[in-house]
Amino acid sequence: MKAIFEAINNIFGFVTPVSDFLWDFPRNFEWYRNIPLLGDLSLAIIVLVGSGLFFSFKLGFVQVTHFKKGIKTLTKKRNAETGISPLASFFLSTAMRVGPGNIIGVTGAIAVGGPGALFWMWVSAFFGMATAYMEGTLAQIFKEKKGDEFVGGLPFYGRKLLGNKVWIGVFLSILYILYALCCLPAQGFNVVSSVGRIAEVVTGSGIQSDAIFYYIVGAIVVVMTAVVAFGGIKKVTKWTDKMVPVMAVVYVLTVLALIFINFTRIPFFFTSVFSGAFTPDAIFGGLFGTVLAQGVKRGLMSNEAGQGTITMPAAAADAAHPCEQGVVSSLGVFLDTIVICTLTGFVVVMGQCWLGDAGASWMKLDKLPMFTESVATLTPGTALNAVMSVLVSLCFGLFAYTCLLGMISFSEIVANRISTTKACINIVRTVCLFVAAFGILCNIAGLELGNLWAFSDLGNILIVYFNIPIVYIGAKYVFRATKHYKKNDGTPFTSKVIGRNDCTYWDEKAKEQ
Repeated sequence: MKAIFEAINNIFGFVTPVSDFLWDFPRNFEWYRNIPLLGDLSLAIIVLVGSGLFFSFKLGFVQVTHFKKGIKTLTKKRNAETGISPLASFFLSTAMRVGPGNIIGVTGAIAVGGPGALFWMWVSAFFGMATAYMEGTLAQIFKEKKGDEFVGGLPFYGRKLLGNKVWIGVFLSILYILYALCCLPAQGFNVVSSVGRIAEVVTGSGIQSDAIFYYIVGAIVVVMTAVVAFGGIKKVTKWTDKMVPVMAVVYVLTVLALIFINFTRIPFFFTSVFSGAFTPDAIFGGLFGTVLAQGVKRGLMSNEAGQGTITMPAAAADAAHPCEQGVVSSLGVFLDTIVICTLTGFVVVMGQCWLGDAGASWMKLDKLPMFTESVATLTPGTALNAVMSVLVSLCFGLFAYTCLLGMISFSEIVANRISTTKACINIVRTVCLFVAAFGILCNIAGLELGNLWAFSDLGNILIVYFNIPIVYIGAKYVFRATKHYKKNDGTPFTSKVIGRNDCTYWDEKAKEQ
């Protein structure tokens, strides 16, 4: 078994250099790095942050002006006969956004780029909110009705905007499914390992990775995931509606408690973040480009603004207007990065494990142990240490499990662009479940497929390079829809509002009113 896992890990050995090349391009070339200022910016950063800046100005900073309206949309009680409510869509997208990356992604960014990387995560997230608005609105404009559900997202608006060619929708669907398959093993692995960590803290003794305990936990996780996933989108949202608020509240309260206990370190946090953003410490490479790249790269890993990978739940919502869901999508980025990732940053930076001689040994740890080590330093020699470890591990496990459910659900939605037959949908569900189970077996075998983590990075940037150009092609339609939304004159949204004739659902809805 171990030989098989190692062989698979070696097969994917090419992924890391390819991923790094695409993320750093064209900074891989010395002539480009020598260009003042521009040489610090990779194409990925220019595309992501630049697009966010452009969309923010064109939309009149809708992420600020309509922030309160987005909150009202989420808090307004609404029953959806077709699709799911905007709140359920928000929870489903949050299930995907708020994942292990909110802990290990932030921890890794700080470990490589220093505390200043967190500042650039904030910047990229703020402008990324505008990009998420664009994606969410496009997903709503071109969504399609399937029975009592809505389907849509990148493969759907991509097909409509690129000449309505079948192969384009199929290609984008396969691209997302492959991306999900690359991420699912890590999520299955993380769910089981977090349960094991909780058991170790509670019992006060270690548990071997191949113990019967992990087989039982792994089997339970697979069965629970199968029951939920094969129940369809609405069943998944029933679970995420319950799990997302719980995991978010528990994590927020846990970290706020740590901050309160260590409130004297708060000034140190802000000083480290803002000074590190522009004058990085030599221990982290001392290069501005490194800090900036880590902030944007790990920010994307967490909030996914610009990837098009969170557009499926946006399309599934029964929104009153396409832009209404666009605003909700932007709020998802805010919660994920400005709130959750910042809390993680507080723990890591305030823990100060990265400073002095202790920093050398801290740097050698894997990312999750880096975080738990930081937690331990904030509650030294107290009973709170075990309590905080259990709560953090619980949140990490829930983050991973909701991500797992989200990826399977989104794969199911995009599969409708390939075929709407039940057989096709069930095949996609089964393959996703099998791959997640593979990740669990990796845990039992005591292996971490590090190259598959690199595959996630590769999948992230590849989807960005496909999605962002498509968003630009559809930008004029979003701008027209936004103008109609802001006018709020009571007229229904139809194809004519944006100068098209193929927004079938919205045209039919207008006729019924």
